[in-house]
Amino acid sequence: MKIPFCDHHILAFLADFESSGSARKPIDLLLAQYFKAHKSLGATDRRTIGETIYGMVRWKSLIDYCCNSTFPLDRLNYYKNIHLSKLLEDTSIPLDIRLGIPEFLLESFINAYSSEKAIDLCKILNTTAPTTVRVNLLKTTRDQLLNQWQKTFSVFPCQYSSMGIQFSKRAALFALPEFKQGLFEMQDEGSQLVAALVKANPGDLVLDYCSGSGGKTLAFAPSMKGRGQIYLHDIRPSALSQAKKRLQRAGIQNCQCLTPQHPQLSLLKEKCHWVLADVPCSGTGTLRRNPDQKWSIDAPMLQRLVDTQKEIVDQALTYVKVGGHFVYATCSLLPEENESQVKFILKNYPLELIEKPLLLLPKEGGMDGFFAASFIKKQSML
Repeated sequence: MKIPFCDHHILAFLADFESSGSARKPIDLLLAQYFKAHKSLGATDRRTIGETIYGMVRWKSLIDYCCNSTFPLDRLNYYKNIHLSKLLEDTSIPLDIRLGIPEFLLESFINAYSSEKAIDLCKILNTTAPTTVRVNLLKTTRDQLLNQWQKTFSVFPCQYSSMGIQFSKRAALFALPEFKQGLFEMQDEGSQLVAALVKANPGDLVLDYCSGSGGKTLAFAPSMKGRGQIYLHDIRPSALSQAKKRLQRAGIQNCQCLTPQHPQLSLLKEKCHWVLADVPCSGTGTLRRNPDQKWSIDAPMLQRLVDTQKEIVDQALTYVKVGGHFVYATCSLLPEENESQVKFILKNYPLELIEKPLLLLPKEGGMDGFFAASFIKKQSML
């Protein structure tokens, strides 16, 4: 039997994806690498392949429950003919399976937000995340980019972030000359709002302690107008290497990337005006973008993350000067990683909340879910 062209690539990708087990990279990164290795695929084929793969991963539990075969092609054909609206109303199917969510996460959402809200969240987390960018104010303005793009794309300004632009449809943004010129970066509106809590002034010392590839640094750096210093710290050299490329493209020069062994770190103890700890978390607020992640979340994993977050906070706070500010952030919807950690910080460290913590829930067609709390340090910890 001859397998259709796109189905062949879908099955090939899923075979590699499943065989890589717990060591695999996030699905969005793996898919980007697959398309890079198969450059002959056109835009329409890539869209079909990507949407189908994401859908099959999102609804894995429903396919497992309803499909009578474990044969990959049978599962693919079942998904292509699935009637989600009917299955969602079929009460003979357990609720967690109907919602495409692990039972542990569903119970956690219900405990945190009520049954009705939890069901709404699960449905939203199984939709497609929007394409959103943040304008680089060092090189352009939002109005300028909007005016330029409206000739080619369907775009509109984000509702809450003054630097955000959302696209009505996906586009090959990395190929645009505006991207190569550093006029914008891909960044969810919620992530932009978290970064905006770092209100760094020109001349400040700022430490992005879990910087990754520097997304939030890129967002708040323009407010410093090239004066002062930003330090990006991460345990992953590859993330810092990517951050350097992004910073260079954006025209941000007052930044240094530091690995944990870098001697500069010891000189920053209680010197920083701002320290941001965007800690590793369950990622439950961003599951639309990496739906594979939800299937590995359980109680032991959550506890490991909570313990790691406390360790990171303990380390990061040593770099905040007295009177300086600390921002704790996650892309989680779970109180154990959010409100409970704020209570832990207030109980165990000489910090006070500056304002009510920011809780952003995912919106259909809008931002992802995030949490952030901003503190001021009242006394030395050394």
